[in-house]
Amino acid sequence: MSTYSPFPKPTHLISIADLSPGQITAVLDRAEELKQLRAEVYAAHTNCNTPAPLETMPLFGRSIAMIFEKPSTRTRVSLEVAAAELGARGMYLSSSELQLGRGETVADTARVLSRFVHGITARVFLHQTVETLARYASVPVMNALSDQEHPLQILADLMTIREYFGGLRGLQVTWVGDGNNVCNSLILASALMGMEMVVASPPGYEPKSKILEQAMQIGRAPRVISDPLEGAKEADVLVTDTWISMGDEAEEAERLRIFGRYQINQALVDAAGEDAIVMHCLPAHRGQEITDEVMDGPQSVVFDEAENRLHTSKAVLEWLVGGRRL
Repeated sequence: MSTYSPFPKPTHLISIADLSPGQITAVLDRAEELKQLRAEVYAAHTNCNTPAPLETMPLFGRSIAMIFEKPSTRTRVSLEVAAAELGARGMYLSSSELQLGRGETVADTARVLSRFVHGITARVFLHQTVETLARYASVPVMNALSDQEHPLQILADLMTIREYFGGLRGLQVTWVGDGNNVCNSLILASALMGMEMVVASPPGYEPKSKILEQAMQIGRAPRVISDPLEGAKEADVLVTDTWISMGDEAEEAERLRIFGRYQINQALVDAAGEDAIVMHCLPAHRGQEITDEVMDGPQSVVFDEAENRLHTSKAVLEWLVGGRRL
């Protein structure tokens, strides 16, 4: 039986903790360069029939498989546009379009796709799925969301925070709401980058102990509390996410009751102060975890945060698929 692989052992991005602080900084630096370059290229090539110069397309001729078990707006569009602007072809593959939906194993899917494409992104229900893809793929695998982590989102968050404050170390980031996958990645990133993190969650919905222990091993665990107003005090950044993640719909009524006081509203923003920024990875359920007043207000950076998904995705693809050194 052949075990031949045409590629060397690849580098993957499964957890934000797969990156060192120096690598995170390098990704953010490159994302900022790519953001500026995009603005310059667009300004110089206003005629849509004029192609972008090849030097801005380091992945020209490469292909990236994009596996989606969950619906997506920002992740899908940012990755497809990122690939296209770097010169690659991104192929959207829903689970219903793959043999995964008909019984083919994740391991075999990874092996087969590796013979066709130069990289794999995966937005999946179970973290085990993306881990298995990485174990058996001979091309880079990027976690575009799992039930445990969302590293691509957190890179965009870090970029946004750095744009507004000029750095990361020493800032207080307060998460308000469910201790979910996005919260997990932000906890680990905060530990890596020297930020002080506070998590304000209802009892029973705090981050898992495994994540807290991992953050402590990195060097800095968050303070976990149940009072959102206390958590907002002295916060530089307020962050929230949906109370009802995909897969939790059966718990909707119960979650709405439990999370009612964990809303980022103007009172919470006022407790943080006039220099604080408010973030949300989107999609937002306006009137639940965040009010219209806050989301559309002067301290909201949610749409800058969304845009930065594109620039950080380009930096990651350029590094993992294109082999750019960090």
